[in-house]
Amino acid sequence: MNNLDLLTAITVFVLSVLVGIEVISKVPATLHTPLMSGSNSVHGIVVIGAMLIAAESHNWIGYTLAFVAMVFGAMNVVGGYAVTDRMLEMFKPKTPDKAPEKTAEAAPGTASASDAAPQQPKAGV
Repeated sequence: MNNLDLLTAITVFVLSVLVGIEVISKVPATLHTPLMSGSNSVHGIVVIGAMLIAAESHNWIGYTLAFVAMVFGAMNVVGGYAVTDRMLEMFKPKTPDKAPEKTAEAAPGTASASDAAPQQPKAGV
């Protein structure tokens, strides 16, 4: 890779970062979570690309860059699925809490609900 190719690659990288920051800063805060959960496929492609770079590389710089790219891509994939799981938990129906059962015994000499006269069945039932 000559100097012109390296300069072109760095220029494309810097412009991509600047465009990405500009695009993401325009997204409303309420859409950040769905946007992150929907971008899992993009991060999966980043991991595959890093694996291809590692396979083509023949020096320690390439291996290091590929490893860092794979780690960051994998963290983004896992984080995206964790956020998606938390987001989907919000849409599950809430189960009502069960009333706590009485476990305390009635004090001696006091009447409890079980000591009351049994209820008569309703007529016609």
